[in-house]
Amino acid sequence: MKPLNLIAILLFVSGAVWALTRSERTVREIQCSYFSAIAPFLKSGSQTEAYARSFLDEVQHSKVLDAELATVNREMGRLRIVESRYRELERENARLCHALDFKTASTFNVATAQVIRRQPTTWWQTVEIDVGEERGIGTQLAVLSNEGLVGIVDRPAKDRSSVILLTDEACQVSAKVEDSPEVGILSGQRGQFEGTPLLRLKFLSKNATLRSGQRVFTTGRGGIFQANILLGTIVSVEKGAEDSEALVRPAVNFADLGTVFVVLAKDPPKK
Repeated sequence: MKPLNLIAILLFVSGAVWALTRSERTVREIQCSYFSAIAPFLKSGSQTEAYARSFLDEVQHSKVLDAELATVNREMGRLRIVESRYRELERENARLCHALDFKTASTFNVATAQVIRRQPTTWWQTVEIDVGEERGIGTQLAVLSNEGLVGIVDRPAKDRSSVILLTDEACQVSAKVEDSPEVGILSGQRGQFEGTPLLRLKFLSKNATLRSGQRVFTTGRGGIFQANILLGTIVSVEKGAEDSEALVRPAVNFADLGTVFVVLAKDPPKK
């Protein structure tokens, strides 16, 4: 045993013997002094224990709250998915209702189709639809939406067809301006990539008097497009040395094409 440990034991034993050989009163005074000396430490220890218990309770409560929050977050995620699907069904239902209304009210014999393919590099030039020769689709047939003229069938296949859009410069339509004698050729413009492209109405008279907002319709000339199909509205007019040209905003939202209608015949279906 180390000398220091031995000395400490001897001092402790001596102190104990000395305390036990004192009178009862002296012993009580020693006890009182001892407890008075350690009372602050006991009180501090009790407070520390209380704080420790409170902290452990808070930790346990926090774990419970975290578990409940995780459950709520999962439920919120599920509800967002359900809401998104519901909104999509609402939009699809609205599109189908509009399509049904258009087909019922239309004076044309039309086949309903869906746009199934669209290339980013030819976004404003062509689309592919899900009807073809099996449904009587041929070349040079007008394609409509419930807003107006979409374009013309270019290459029909067995169960699908390619459509040239009105926003392509290759699609040219004989057009007239409402409340005006002006007649010209409407087509898309090359090199338009951002936003919905504008159309150009060419070969108007030199002194064409047109105003913004006037509507533009097909004339029916040429034997491809039926008359009085809405094409768009006048945005502005540019007068040249020999004729005038107008910029036209398309009636159709070409950025978001879904349901379209292929005109199968000029005459309405027999009832």
